[in-house]
Amino acid sequence: MHEYVLQTNQLSKKFKSHTALNKVSLSIRKGSIYGFIGQNGAGKSTLIRIVTGLAYPTEGTIELFGASEEKELIQARKRIGSIIESPALFPHMTASENLEANRLLRGIPGKNCIPRMLEQVGLKEVGKKKAKNFSLGMKQRLGLAIALLGNPEFLILDEPTNGLDPIGVIEMRELLKRLNRELGITILISSHILSELHLMATHYGIIHHGQLLEQLTAKEMNEKCQQYVFIKVDNPDKATAIIQNELGTSDFEVMQDGAIKLYSHIEQPSKVSSALFSAGLAVEKFMPMGEDLESYFTKRIGGNSYV
Repeated sequence: MHEYVLQTNQLSKKFKSHTALNKVSLSIRKGSIYGFIGQNGAGKSTLIRIVTGLAYPTEGTIELFGASEEKELIQARKRIGSIIESPALFPHMTASENLEANRLLRGIPGKNCIPRMLEQVGLKEVGKKKAKNFSLGMKQRLGLAIALLGNPEFLILDEPTNGLDPIGVIEMRELLKRLNRELGITILISSHILSELHLMATHYGIIHHGQLLEQLTAKEMNEKCQQYVFIKVDNPDKATAIIQNELGTSDFEVMQDGAIKLYSHIEQPSKVSSALFSAGLAVEKFMPMGEDLESYFTKRIGGNSYV
């Protein structure tokens, strides 16, 4: 089986004098959750539209599930589910009727998939309620159910949490993680809510002014975001001696106010706190901290805002 569900090679898209994509070579591994990050107008939606067949590149190629010829790509796209911008719903139909209409339009055989899709996205109990009366979160869930019709192997979501309240954002995040974990669906998510992406993405791609600046794994991102343990004690000198001698590391920094940033032992905070307490130190503050995805992205593009 092919290692990647999507690869682009030197993909470009030009609109008269404007270059929306400039030689983008991107790779998405099977089974990953790929967070696609960029400002408005950076080229995210343009790339998504090309991948889903809604637009054509000016230059370069794409490969879906190992297929690159146009006829093969048409077949490969049947293995994709997508929500681009807001989900297109029939407002006077119920959730079941919306799914049935989309099933017929796409030629997907059998009605037995509909109850399963509704249950999968948490809309099993909505009954005969019309889509026009759904909350925004319910509409997003229904859009996701439509995207899941036909059991796609690759899910492409453009701003899936747009307009959701905090609870709705959490529910959508957990649902997508479950689909990835339990069904093995590869997911590409374009989102402005970078804190949410940081909680679920396994891989990242950063695009700016049509150029792909960087691709990295979640592990590489966490390393670049400089996670550390913030320590404030009554005797910083004694604490640094404990850290060096008992924990065996010099990977720390002492700030002007005496606070300590410990860059090692991130996964062993109890070992650090035990060593400090055992030495009789009064620990005033002790917490994991670090640069978040939003800060890293802002620095990476050399700006002050990501919107």
